[in-house]
Amino acid sequence: MIDEIHAQNVALIREAHLVPARGLTVLTGETGAGKTALLSALKLLCGERADAAYVREDAGSLLVEGRLFCDGDLDGVVVSRKVGSDGRSRVSINGAMASVGELAARVGSTVDLCGQHEHQRLLKQQTHVGMLDAWASETVEPALSAYREAFAAAQAAAEELARIEEAGQASSAKLDEARFVLKRIDEVDPMEGEYEELVGVLARAEHAEALARAADTAHAALAGESGAIDAVNVAASALDSMSGVDEQFGAQAESLREAAYVLEDVAREALRYRDSIEYDPETLAENQDRMGALQGIMRSYGPRIEDVIARRSEAADLVSLVDDSAERIRVARKERDRAEEALASAAEALDAARREAAPRFAEAVSRQMARLEMGGASIECSIEPLARDQWTKAGPSRFEFLFRPAEGLSARPLARIASGGEVSRVMLAIKVVLGETDEVETLVFDEVDAGVGGATAVALASVLSDLARTHQVIVVTHLPQVAVVGETHYLVAKREEPASAGKGGEAKSTEAAFAPETVLALLEGEERIAEVARMLSGDASEASLAHATEMLARAAR
Repeated sequence: MIDEIHAQNVALIREAHLVPARGLTVLTGETGAGKTALLSALKLLCGERADAAYVREDAGSLLVEGRLFCDGDLDGVVVSRKVGSDGRSRVSINGAMASVGELAARVGSTVDLCGQHEHQRLLKQQTHVGMLDAWASETVEPALSAYREAFAAAQAAAEELARIEEAGQASSAKLDEARFVLKRIDEVDPMEGEYEELVGVLARAEHAEALARAADTAHAALAGESGAIDAVNVAASALDSMSGVDEQFGAQAESLREAAYVLEDVAREALRYRDSIEYDPETLAENQDRMGALQGIMRSYGPRIEDVIARRSEAADLVSLVDDSAERIRVARKERDRAEEALASAAEALDAARREAAPRFAEAVSRQMARLEMGGASIECSIEPLARDQWTKAGPSRFEFLFRPAEGLSARPLARIASGGEVSRVMLAIKVVLGETDEVETLVFDEVDAGVGGATAVALASVLSDLARTHQVIVVTHLPQVAVVGETHYLVAKREEPASAGKGGEAKSTEAAFAPETVLALLEGEERIAEVARMLSGDASEASLAHATEMLARAAR
């Protein structure tokens, strides 16, 4: 949901602040008031391509900021986009730098711009099936999930078969290299953790004499004649002998005896270590040779033993694929065929679910189109099976909405025969049918009322009110019938503001002394009645004011 938009220097907008409420918000104003510029600011906020022409002539850049609440987010997200006069764009989301793509994914995916020139979703055939699936999710979603799982499995099986076949056809040079790698590594036969263990063994073997001498010296200093242990015991006995006179001597003597126990343990370990050292030149030479062999294959296929073992596995796999290629290809093809059979079954079930739901969806949309006085126009759903190599994660068939202008006429793609106003109203009808299943939370309609009047205008207002029960709807309208049903009503107006002074502090010319500024004003009470009266008759006469008052009162009931 869009909670707030703030724009500066967007074409004719110097500053505009919009806080629409949930439900239906209407924007009205005279021609040229700046409604198009306001929508341009919203497009920028939704991640659409920036154009340097959006920046007003007397400014070096524009800034659009917005606060939104998406997917039940209670904290909201603040986004901003700055566009320079050179067309370069900068985006931030919650104060952090972001890309335009991230902005489109985060904000644009929750807002549909339904103007006569912005029917992106409805005029893109690829989006149609998603609308049907959302509407019939209870029956279609299980079939779609099963299809996607089968599609992924079939892709994986096909890729595995291609890998095995490619390896089976490996060049003799590549195969010779794999055999050489396998032979050389197997000659050494490295084990995980062996290198690190050997490093420690060699270090002790190469310094055996020094290690033995250090252990012997430590033992002698601790347990030898007049060693540290004897000295500590003598001190403990001296203190203990006088503990009857001063009790603190007893505690100190006990501490010394505990220290003596520790020293005795160290002395025993030093003696055991000294006696365990055996200097064996042959073993040392064997370990040094083993270390050299390991280092050799690590230089070639490392840098770690784990990398060497992984390289051996790759080489062994390639050799095995070639040597056993016929059998492995047979097994892989069998697995591929099994996956394709499962996919074909899942595809048939998905198409069946969509074929069952499509007529009901088209009928529901056509009923809404009838409410909009579209002269017998309707939509149909076309499902055409695709060749297997054209299947995608979306399904095995091409799904598209077709537009029939009137009974007896052929149904054709929307983009080819429907006018801009018709497409807007078809989108409106689809959105009403989708209701709460629609993934897009906010809908912005521009010129949805083009060419509409009389009973059709009343019907349009009714449909928009229904849609506002499940969406945040913002409508730019020229119809008083639509304006009076809005829960929030803003006036878009232009006013003249003093332009920036030239050099010397003086305005450049009388004509340039003022620059246009677009402002938004929340209309309530008498101000709203006056605006509806203007929309009815172009003035605020007594009759038009009375008519406007009556329309607003009727809409409020």
